[in-house]
Amino acid sequence: MLFSDEYIVVAQPAECSLRDRGSKFLAFAYPVMTEAEVKGILEQLRSKFPDASHHCYAYVIGAGSEAQRANDDGEPANSAGKPILRAIVSVQLTNVLVVVVRYFGGTLLGIPGLINAYGLAAKQVLELAGSVQKTREVVFMVSVAFANEQELHRLLSKFEGKIESMDYNNEGLIAKISIRNSLSNTFEAAIMNHYQLKLLSN
Repeated sequence: MLFSDEYIVVAQPAECSLRDRGSKFLAFAYPVMTEAEVKGILEQLRSKFPDASHHCYAYVIGAGSEAQRANDDGEPANSAGKPILRAIVSVQLTNVLVVVVRYFGGTLLGIPGLINAYGLAAKQVLELAGSVQKTREVVFMVSVAFANEQELHRLLSKFEGKIESMDYNNEGLIAKISIRNSLSNTFEAAIMNHYQLKLLSN
């Protein structure tokens, strides 16, 4: 089970296709960070496949999966978007968009058939995309005198922190530090309690 500050994203874009009783389903998976990205990708796919019967999709965005949406694009209610969304949620993915483009083949699949086809297409394309585990982090800017640089490194070791950058000046250095979300409050308190180190921002 994942810790509260860890989340999973797709490793790369992917696409696949399947057929069911004449209908062709083209599935696409994309890493996304914003709803604006989602809109742009949907516009591209609609332009690329203007003669398709449906462009159904679902997405999840946010380290805590805060934003979720499913769209049936004219298919019967909950027969396309929801199965796609379930495929995403079932593997605990976020920051991902899955679009399934359907070309109708002349044979009605019925609602159970649609649910199966859209869900299977989404599942297959997500398997092809792969996954990567990420950690929610908080970024701090800390000012450190030269004489106290080792104190900063000691704290970073204790809190599993990462130095993103270090800028030196005449008085010492300013470090940009990433701390995992679950440890960020404790780290901030530790910095505030060390007069040698000065928290500039977070």
